[in-house]
Amino acid sequence: MVDLNQLNEYQRNRLEKAERLREQGIDPYPLRTRRTHTSREAIQALENAPSEDEAPRVIVAGRIVALRVMGKVTFAHIEDRDGRVQLFFQLNTLGEDAYTRVKKLLDLGDIIEAEGVMFRTRTGEPTVRVEAWRMLAKALNPPPEKWHGLSDVEQRYRYRYVDLMSNPDVRRIFETRSRMIRAVRRFMDEQGFLEVETPILQPVYGGAEAEPFITHHNWAKRDLYLRIAPELYLKRLLVGGFERVYEIGKNFRNEGVSTKHNPEHTAMEAYQAYADYNDMMNLAEQLWYRVALDVHGTAQLPYGEHVLDFTPPWPRITLRDAILERTGVDINAARTLDALRDAIRQRGLRVDEKPTWGKLVDELFSEFVEPHLIQPTFIVDYPREISPLAKQKPDDPDTVERFELFIAGMEVANAFSELNDPVEQERRFEAQQANRAAGDTEAHPMDEDFVNALMYGMPPAGGIGFGIDRFAMIFTNQKSIREVILFPTLRERHEESTHEEEA
Repeated sequence: MVDLNQLNEYQRNRLEKAERLREQGIDPYPLRTRRTHTSREAIQALENAPSEDEAPRVIVAGRIVALRVMGKVTFAHIEDRDGRVQLFFQLNTLGEDAYTRVKKLLDLGDIIEAEGVMFRTRTGEPTVRVEAWRMLAKALNPPPEKWHGLSDVEQRYRYRYVDLMSNPDVRRIFETRSRMIRAVRRFMDEQGFLEVETPILQPVYGGAEAEPFITHHNWAKRDLYLRIAPELYLKRLLVGGFERVYEIGKNFRNEGVSTKHNPEHTAMEAYQAYADYNDMMNLAEQLWYRVALDVHGTAQLPYGEHVLDFTPPWPRITLRDAILERTGVDINAARTLDALRDAIRQRGLRVDEKPTWGKLVDELFSEFVEPHLIQPTFIVDYPREISPLAKQKPDDPDTVERFELFIAGMEVANAFSELNDPVEQERRFEAQQANRAAGDTEAHPMDEDFVNALMYGMPPAGGIGFGIDRFAMIFTNQKSIREVILFPTLRERHEESTHEEEA
């Protein structure tokens, strides 16, 4: 039972009202509703009625978001998935017992069912003249701040159900996200890709540079990893004979939280046999151009103070040229860790120290180039050292055919011409182990079974991974990834910051 001693005054008052309903033989949480119309359908039915005498009878249901008691009449608004509709309760229509329950036992936030005939008030508002009503769920917690929503951002994320209940704009963000994902699936299916599912619990994590979450399987008596990416399993499917596959699902990376990172995130990865990274660039352009049109009806989307244009083609800039233009550092002329550190120091640039040359290149780019890439831009041709799963360029063995897509100052996709030489793949994995020994905790582990799969022959292929959450940020004009994840990762309450985001 609910401990009354632990309830505040508002909760106790509402609980007592629920008990009074029970005393009258009324279940405050009945098994089902008899709803016949949503709010929009009820209003539409009134508009379609030939005359006032033929106004429709409806049963509507929803949460009370406005309540105004005026003696012998009461007005209320209920909200459902389609919007709001007004209810008109009248003593003469309901009778004394039912109307007394309206006055004494109804509160903001309660979910009710109301039956009656539609009509228009003197101001023209479509309204249900209530002839009978039932409580469907008595709300023991009052709505926050009289339906203005939660003001503390951390509280909004922690109690997302309250945020959604009281903030239609938040609900619209997630409706847009859902439409975006449906549009992605439509496009991929039309292109002949097969949607598949691969393991989330993996004996060897891989497909990205990240630290994993570790769990233990009691039956198997072994540790397993929550996947950081589905890449290596999707490539195994290319070996098995599928030529175009994709997967939309969760990845898990044991990292901090920021406006762009959540440890549990949604991504889409796609792999196409007999293709390369140029084909993946074309796929990315067409995919997000089409999705923009499907979701918003235009290829020009507002994002902060910018207007992003998804119309193809998008610029293609080499990583070397992008860094050289912004910093004056030529990474091709500083091929060792010490040489690169010296070049950075000579130009008075401040970046975090990194244990390897490749990691320092990546940090230099992230610090000085990435924030300036606002319009959709492909950064192409990456160092082999930080791209263990990509094919090297024929004319430059130190560079691989890899690109990352940047929009609104953040990376939203990563793609390769996929390495399919098992001997070279094993050599790359071994080099990653050396990086791990040098202090790179995100270095890719050895995956002997994947090397064995490549030994059966994988066709030349292009592959790409998209950050669905970041695209949702762009498509809903949000600056924080937590705004587009229904239940983002948060610290425990006694540790949480009062600020919206972690550093």
